[in-house]
Amino acid sequence: MSVTTEALFAPLTIATAPEASRPALEKVQKSLGFIPNLMAIFANNPTVLEGYLALGAVFEKGSFTPREKQIILLAASLENNCNYCAAAHSAIAKGVLHTPSEVIEAVHNNTPVPDGKLNALVSLVRELVRERGYAKDKTIQKFLAAGYSKEQVMELLLGIALKTISNYLDHISPTPLDHVFAGKSN
Repeated sequence: MSVTTEALFAPLTIATAPEASRPALEKVQKSLGFIPNLMAIFANNPTVLEGYLALGAVFEKGSFTPREKQIILLAASLENNCNYCAAAHSAIAKGVLHTPSEVIEAVHNNTPVPDGKLNALVSLVRELVRERGYAKDKTIQKFLAAGYSKEQVMELLLGIALKTISNYLDHISPTPLDHVFAGKSN
């Protein structure tokens, strides 16, 4: 397997982005207080930026808790070997959502998460990503037994799709880590 080490796309600013990307970047800037480099790279293609942000907004409306959503995105990013997204979701889970360090470390180290419900969630996400959408009945049954619904199995796919897009973009055009996320990989 050949790995891309040079960035195919440069991060853009509101001033340098295509006209159609500017409103979305302005909204990101207003919401977060900065434009993450990944969004600045997505800005190279207004359609992809809009699609990614729309899928993210739909995923945010879902039934998982904010912590669970970040754990889903973190587990998928780690399974897809995306350092940028793993650092970003670790920082959000820890800094904003106050997720215990032991939980983040377990997800990073591929060891059992000390919270049984989150462990079932992480196990299913990892298996779905690793096996390209296939999961053993046993893994799904553990997820359901932990208190999740069968409809949430489908909802996981939104988070996995979201991370597949951003993780793959980072693979073909490595994203410089934002100072906000630096040193936050676990």
